[in-house]
Amino acid sequence: MTENNVIWHRTSVTRNLRETANGHKSVNLWFTGLSGSGKSTLAHAVEERLFSLGCKTYVFDGDNVRHGLCNDLGFTEDHRHENIRRIGEMVKLFLDAGIIALTAFISPFRIDRQQICALLGKEDFIEIYCRCSVEICEERDVKGIYKRARRGEIQHFTGISSPYEAPENPALLLDTDSKSLEDCVEIVIRYLQEQGLFGKGAPKMLPN
Repeated sequence: MTENNVIWHRTSVTRNLRETANGHKSVNLWFTGLSGSGKSTLAHAVEERLFSLGCKTYVFDGDNVRHGLCNDLGFTEDHRHENIRRIGEMVKLFLDAGIIALTAFISPFRIDRQQICALLGKEDFIEIYCRCSVEICEERDVKGIYKRARRGEIQHFTGISSPYEAPENPALLLDTDSKSLEDCVEIVIRYLQEQGLFGKGAPKMLPN
C-alpha cells in the first residue's frame, strides 16, 4: 500500500506535449498467446516497422522482464498475477512518456488482462490475441520446454498443466499458426492507422 505522504508529481512536460512532438499517440499493444504462438516475434517485427516510420517504441518481452524487474517471481498463479501487475504499472509510465509500448506476455489469466485495461484505459490498451494451437506451438518448441512440461519437469506450464484463458473480444485476433509474420505485421499496422494513432506531425506517413 502507498503511504499517505507519497504524492503523484505532475510534470510540466505532459503526455500530450510528448505525443505531439513524436507525431503519434502513445498506446499499449498487448500481445497474448501460448508459448510458441509467435507473440514475441510479432511484437518485435511490429516495433521494427513502427521504428522505421519514426515512432518512439519499446518492447517489453516476457523473458527479458524476468531477468530484472520480476526476477524474484516464479510461475505460481499468485506470482503470475504479480508479474503482470508490475508490467502494467511500468507500461503506464511509458505511455505517459509518449512511447508506443509493445508487451509480449503469455498473460494466461483473463482477469489480469482486464485489470491492465482498467489501469491504462480502454483507449490505450490494444489486446492482440496470437491464436495458435498447442500442437503447432510444440512443433515450434526449439527450447524443448513443452517436452519438459509434459514430463512433469516444469510446473504450472500454460497449455499443459496450467490453463490459458483466451481473450473474449480482443482488438485483433491473429491466427499465427496459418498467417505469415509479414501478413500479421501488416494487419497490426493497418489497424493502428485506422485507429488514428499517427498524427499530422508524424515523421513519415503510412502507405494508404
